[in-house]
Amino acid sequence: MDIYPGYRPGCIGRITELHASYYASHVGFGLAFEAKVAGELASFCERYTEGRDGLWLVLDGEAIHGSIAIDGAHYAEQGAHLRWFITSDATRGQGLGGQLLDAAMDFCRQRSYRRVHLWTFDGLHAARHLYEKHGFRLASSERGARWGKEVREQLYTLGGARS
Repeated sequence: MDIYPGYRPGCIGRITELHASYYASHVGFGLAFEAKVAGELASFCERYTEGRDGLWLVLDGEAIHGSIAIDGAHYAEQGAHLRWFITSDATRGQGLGGQLLDAAMDFCRQRSYRRVHLWTFDGLHAARHLYEKHGFRLASSERGARWGKEVREQLYTLGGARS
């Protein structure tokens, strides 16, 4: 498995599929979540600016087994936004999530993105552990349904970023 920087044909569909499959079976998210991931990821890829934004994929040959992105479009106002962090069921627990997060955070350091934030929800313990290991802290937690089902939404920040 290798960490590949940048877009690859099919990655929008595959990243969406990884998210939709995992969160449907583990949380009960459905169409609204999948459509949100697909639409926002496609929009990110269309406006992707080299040097400002970052995308990393876990590859096994041509097969995509994970992803993470840094959206720097609103860095000045909100900080960089960490998004679409996932690994496949087949690769989960092999340290690839840590490698993806390392790549994203190295990118942020190289660009002096001192403020980074991400939205998640309660119950994703392995991801939370990785976020905290990299210096993120829980900034807020409240009930919400931004992903199509009510969960305890959480904002994690590094360096005081707010969304």
